[in-house]
Amino acid sequence: MIVEYKGINIFYTDQGKGNAVVLLHGFLENTSMWDAFIPALSKKNRIICIDLLGHGKTECLGYVHSMELMAEVVEAILKHLKIRRSIFIGHSMGGYVALAFAEKNPDVLKALCLMNSTANADTPEKKQNRDRAILAVKQNHKTFIRMAIANLFRPKNRTLFSEQIIQVIETALKTPLQGIIAALEGMKIREDREVLLHFTPYKKMLIVSKKDPALDYESLIAQTKNTDVELVEFPDGHMSHIENKDEFLLKIMYFIENN
Repeated sequence: MIVEYKGINIFYTDQGKGNAVVLLHGFLENTSMWDAFIPALSKKNRIICIDLLGHGKTECLGYVHSMELMAEVVEAILKHLKIRRSIFIGHSMGGYVALAFAEKNPDVLKALCLMNSTANADTPEKKQNRDRAILAVKQNHKTFIRMAIANLFRPKNRTLFSEQIIQVIETALKTPLQGIIAALEGMKIREDREVLLHFTPYKKMLIVSKKDPALDYESLIAQTKNTDVELVEFPDGHMSHIENKDEFLLKIMYFIENN
C-alpha cells in the first residue's frame, strides 16, 4: 500500500489483527526481508512493514536521509493507520530509526527490539568507513552491494547460505544510488541514543550476534549493563533472520506475546 508524504510515495504492508507490531528493515533491505515471518506473526498480531526512505518502493527525499527523517515517515504511516501504540522491531539501520522514533514519541512504544543494531553513534573510525563506502558506491554501486552483503554474514555461513545471499543481493541491487548514499550519510550523522536503554519504561530487547562483522560485540554487551534490557545472543553474523532464522522467530514471537 502507498501513502503520500511530502510529495513522495511511501510503501508499507499491513497484515493481521491484534497488537500492532512495526517491523523496520536494515540498510539495502526492504519489507521483503520479513516475508518469511509474517504468516506466523500475523496470526495473533497486526504486522506493519515499512519501506524506509530510498529503499524498496519508497522514494528518496533529498540527499541525506537522517534517522529522524526516516522516523517521521514511520510516524506518518502510523498516523495514517490510526495506530497509537505499537511494538517496534528494527534490524540494523531499522533499529537506528526505531530509536529516533522512540526518542521523539516515548509514549507510543509498547516495546522495542534492536536486532543486530546499536544505540551508540558511529565512532570516528566508523564515520571514515561510511565516507569510504560512499566513494565506493559512486564508483561502482553494484560491486559495493555484492561485497557489502556477503560481508554481513559470518565467514563460514557465506557458503552455507549462498542461495539466500544471492537473493539478498538481488533485492539490494534494486536500491537506487541516491537511496544508498542518503542512508549512509544519515547513519554517519546519527546521534547516540544509549540513554534510551537506561531510562525508558517500555520493555527492551537487544539481539546480538557473537560473530557480527558489522558491530562490535563487546560494546553491545556494555550497552546493556545496569539496564533492564533483555539480551539475546546468537552465535553467527549480522543477518540473524537468515543465519538463525528459527531461533530468531521464536525469540521475537515470545517478545511480542509478553508485551
